[in-house]
Amino acid sequence: MIRSARLPIGIEDAHVGVPLIERIKIQAEVLVPLVKALQSELGEERTNALVRKALGNHFRRLGEQWWQSKQSTHVAENMASAVASWARGDALDYSVRAQSQDVYEVDVTGCRYAQFYKELGEPELGFLLVCSQDFSFAEGFGPDVKLTRTQTIMQGARHCDFRYRRQKG
Repeated sequence: MIRSARLPIGIEDAHVGVPLIERIKIQAEVLVPLVKALQSELGEERTNALVRKALGNHFRRLGEQWWQSKQSTHVAENMASAVASWARGDALDYSVRAQSQDVYEVDVTGCRYAQFYKELGEPELGFLLVCSQDFSFAEGFGPDVKLTRTQTIMQGARHCDFRYRRQKG
């Protein structure tokens, strides 16, 4: 069983003053060589599954803590706050496509996270370490809010299409 430390912080107050893009770059200094070494020893498929599981558990809890801290069930208000936090430090260019109590749709048209990992020559690891965790984070919001995304800049698309929607029912 893989466990990670429970952090009593939300995305907005974590590492006050340090934009997420800068934290991602610092983390990559350790995570990229670690994941590559593990892939070499254990194989890419097994390593990536372990990384997804470990980080998924962490980000799911972080998403749950963050959603509860908002004290609101308004999908657009909550997600607008999250996207603004992720965009700090000129990390993202984005346009909001739709927003309501139950819907938040945003297209990311510029992504410095993807640019950084592409400059490292490791966009696959960028997808594993950064993009894949968007779904785990959203799972923490509860069973009624779902994220769909069909493409990412990290994987070569022109934009990332984030669609957060409250499921009726």
